[in-house]
Amino acid sequence: MTDSIFSLLPPLVAIAMVILTRKVILSLGIGSITAAILLADLSMKETFIYLYEAVKGIFFVDGALNTWNIFILLFLLILGIITAFISLSGGSRAFGEWAMTRVKTRIGAQLLTVVLGIILFIDDYFNALTVGQVSRPVTDRQNVSRAKLAYLIDSTSAPICVVAPISSWGASIIALIGSILATHSITEYSAFSAFIQTIPMNFYVWAALAIVLLVTFGKLDFGPMKKHEKLAIDKGVLYDPNKPMSGELQDDLPTSDKGSVKELVWPIIVLFISTVGTMFWTGYKGTNENITIFTILENTDVALSLLLGGLLGLATVYLQFWLQITRHKHMPKSLFIKGTIAGVKSMLTSVIILIFAWVLADLISQIGTGNYLAGVIAQSSLSPAVIPALLFIIAGVMAFSTGTSWGSFGILLPIAGDIAVATDVSLLIPAMAAVLGGAVFGDHASPISDTSILSATGAGSNLIDHVITQLPYVLVSAVVAAIGFLVVGFTGSTILSLLTVAILIAIFAIVIKWFSKE
Repeated sequence: MTDSIFSLLPPLVAIAMVILTRKVILSLGIGSITAAILLADLSMKETFIYLYEAVKGIFFVDGALNTWNIFILLFLLILGIITAFISLSGGSRAFGEWAMTRVKTRIGAQLLTVVLGIILFIDDYFNALTVGQVSRPVTDRQNVSRAKLAYLIDSTSAPICVVAPISSWGASIIALIGSILATHSITEYSAFSAFIQTIPMNFYVWAALAIVLLVTFGKLDFGPMKKHEKLAIDKGVLYDPNKPMSGELQDDLPTSDKGSVKELVWPIIVLFISTVGTMFWTGYKGTNENITIFTILENTDVALSLLLGGLLGLATVYLQFWLQITRHKHMPKSLFIKGTIAGVKSMLTSVIILIFAWVLADLISQIGTGNYLAGVIAQSSLSPAVIPALLFIIAGVMAFSTGTSWGSFGILLPIAGDIAVATDVSLLIPAMAAVLGGAVFGDHASPISDTSILSATGAGSNLIDHVITQLPYVLVSAVVAAIGFLVVGFTGSTILSLLTVAILIAIFAIVIKWFSKE
């Protein structure tokens, strides 16, 4: 049943269960069991073995610790503790009060999130979690719903990383493109210049960012998001308290009245500088060839960098809290233990969801969902002009089904290269841009995506609320992008395609504005 149409069943079951039950962990578990049953050819004993090996693989691989996964999980727990102590020390309260004197509107609060999301482009995990920690006190004060915050975070993390050459994404993509060019003996341009040429053609990114700005400045909320925003504006209800919140402190911790903005700012600064610095250090240590900023980023250990950065950030909040209670003697030292436990507990839901998502992704990989979808493209005999649009759709379906944009473009970029060279080599750049855009699109739409999970965590939002409220914006961006890829396929003109995207976005804005007045 591998590499066949049956390989679509596990992700479809998981996604359908999420929509029907709104219970993410249960849905991911059932999707994983479905995949294991298919892999085991209905043998119960083999099913349990596949499930056991998938869970084991999260923590151990090739007889050694799977440090990537373990470090990411530890970073999440550390970030929960940092958040707890920023709250304990009064940093969140002070930052909110400070921001209220400077960010005085809902538009300003949302714009702060968007700008931070664009600036912190070095890595999507780091972006999603850090932007949430900084922006949440401000957006909460301005009654911006948590679902809206999660959408703003998600739409300025992966979309920025996928078009940023100096990022963990950019470096890996450039390396993949380099191998494709070498395979087909293409010497007209380098891997770096090819990547640069894909940037203006990544129509999904530009459509998604344009809609983010329209929603921020033009108040063009629609679909389920409009209901969340109306509750936030009219009643101050930022999220449904009856639903589990990722990254939200549940324990009733006291808040110091002695805290200042530095209690929030310094841990974030230390976290940022130490994480980025460690990324460059690990990349430099792992580079054996010509050392450039791109080879360094290609070889960086993101998970280790996040862990070390998180530990230094944690040391900073511990030190600040210790100095505060020593100076003012207004809080008991026992809060070190209580705050640490509360921080860990706040992230447990996200950690469990991420583990289940990884298990499902591993089993989906084994059953060959991605290979089957890629084969559909390879066997198609459509006009070369529609290849970019087709690749965009298939990459979107693949990322949506598997929950991974990296896995999707890792599989599809070489296939896109093969198809373009075999049909019309001038379509190579548009085809690769379509794969990259489609991978981000599918990742945005998927409830089993790790970036969806982490964006909800950073925002303190319920995951399903985030996915459902974001989906209409994602689909509009995807439709606009698909039309853009059709235009570039038939005309070969990037400018005309971008103009088409811009016109479609403008029409969309006018229509939504008109309906909102009805």
